[in-house]
Amino acid sequence: MSDPQTLATAALVAAVLALVVAVVAVVRLGRVRTQLHVIESQRPVGSGDLAALRADIAQALRHVAVVRYDAFGDMGGRLSFSAAVIDDQGDGLVFSSIHARGESRTYAKGIVGGGSDATLTPEEQQALAAARTGSQGA
Repeated sequence: MSDPQTLATAALVAAVLALVVAVVAVVRLGRVRTQLHVIESQRPVGSGDLAALRADIAQALRHVAVVRYDAFGDMGGRLSFSAAVIDDQGDGLVFSSIHARGESRTYAKGIVGGGSDATLTPEEQQALAAARTGSQGA
């Protein structure tokens, strides 16, 4: 059994991971916007420039969805979650935090082309589908 301090530490690790992913996405998107502003202000944008910018934007981890749920029947409050963060090609990651009475566990699975080598739980699949369609998970 884990004590409350261990649970708090696990929750903090999950929160830090989510924050790192969000910061990386924001930084990458900021770079693309800066490049676009520089290109537009210096010369007319050609089709090659637009293609390069579109390729950069397509690689930004900008599609995000979170699904909250109760992992165990005796637990309430939907404290467990799965989150998907992907780019336009469906590459990225899904991470899940499973909260139980005595412990909390965090998992991360890589996503390539919308799929994973690891088996995805129904909640992870739901988060991935929501990120791809732009809808928010339950």
